[in-house]
Amino acid sequence: MSDKLNLNNTFKLYEEALKLIPGAILGIRRPYNFIEGEYPIFFESAKGGKVIDVDGNEYIDMLCAYGPIIIGHREEEIDNAVIEQIRNKGFCMSLTQQIQNKLAKKLRDLIPCCEKMVLMKMGTDATTAAIRVARAYTKKVKVLSCGYHGWYDAFSEVHGIEAGIPNKLYEDFYEFEFNNLEEIEALFKKNKDEIAAIMVNPIHTPGGREVEMPKPGFLEGIRELANDNNALLIYDEIRTGFRVDMGGAQKMFGVIPDLAAFGKAMGNGYPISTLVGKAEFIDVLVEKVFLSSTFFPNSLSQVASLKTIEILQREKVLESIKDKGNQFSKQVKDHIEDSGIECKFTGDPWMPYITFDPDPNYIYRKLREEFYRQLIRRKVFLQPFHHGYIAYRHSSEDLEYAAEMIQESLRECKKIKI
Repeated sequence: MSDKLNLNNTFKLYEEALKLIPGAILGIRRPYNFIEGEYPIFFESAKGGKVIDVDGNEYIDMLCAYGPIIIGHREEEIDNAVIEQIRNKGFCMSLTQQIQNKLAKKLRDLIPCCEKMVLMKMGTDATTAAIRVARAYTKKVKVLSCGYHGWYDAFSEVHGIEAGIPNKLYEDFYEFEFNNLEEIEALFKKNKDEIAAIMVNPIHTPGGREVEMPKPGFLEGIRELANDNNALLIYDEIRTGFRVDMGGAQKMFGVIPDLAAFGKAMGNGYPISTLVGKAEFIDVLVEKVFLSSTFFPNSLSQVASLKTIEILQREKVLESIKDKGNQFSKQVKDHIEDSGIECKFTGDPWMPYITFDPDPNYIYRKLREEFYRQLIRRKVFLQPFHHGYIAYRHSSEDLEYAAEMIQESLRECKKIKI
């Protein structure tokens, strides 16, 4: 049994923040998304594959800022390139700097569907722009969607006027179950000639549920349905891009969308996203579709992205992550099998996630809470309701330790009186 962490400073800051910011922290970083009273709420610093909270506790960071940290925190080569841009050229101007073209050509070389692109900041920017482009090109309104695609009105996890999102703002969006081609086909039949796009994460990453790979024929099936119904196929590659392959999941699976949103790992922590696609579709942005922002052309994130991609290629980072992830996954799966606990490990080798099998008596909730309580006390930072990530700077020793702590935490779960 590991002792509860000292989190005095984190709780003081939380109480202060409650008086300043709604909920103290935004969204998924709020305490109820972890184990309340056990997890830190404020970090102080990070380096490589580790983070330190405001009370001095150091953790192996396997959440990686929810995905952007693909190499490691405070990566000097990337940060130095950004600092050089600040000192020698500047970064926020009334016109665009030439680094835009350099990054655009690199993206075009790497991503199969990319003939043209627009550079933005947040993942939601890119997914929202994708819907606008699809509707403008097809001149149709309805959208089929599966999975999380940001905080855009229609994609929000909560709807209704109480959430500030009237029904009319999402009534043209239809959700479908991942890997269920029959459901998608039925939606096309029911809404014949009205569907502008299908938007999907090529690897399904639902909150609180296991990561799911596409079944054989699923991506091919939605590609065919989009073609047959004059709809655009959009991949949300915010999590898979520059992680499962330099060209995203579309390159790995060989099923190419019309448009795709990338972000997170492409900047190693610097805020950048992009909507890429075939020129025929994305060129509606030339005149027909409005897309503009004061900060979209800001060059710092573009510099960071170009340097990140350079390192990913030069150091064969994704191959290393995959190898480490496969080894880690095998260890954890063996520990789960030995434990006899009803839980699953999915997301391997890139996005590790341990979920607990639901049961009528809700025992799985107690097991989940105890498991993640024990794990955080052992200084492994993973989240109960979101998959993790493996970064390049996670050493073999880090992952070996994390696997051992998972084993210990599972053993503690067996002591619960149910």
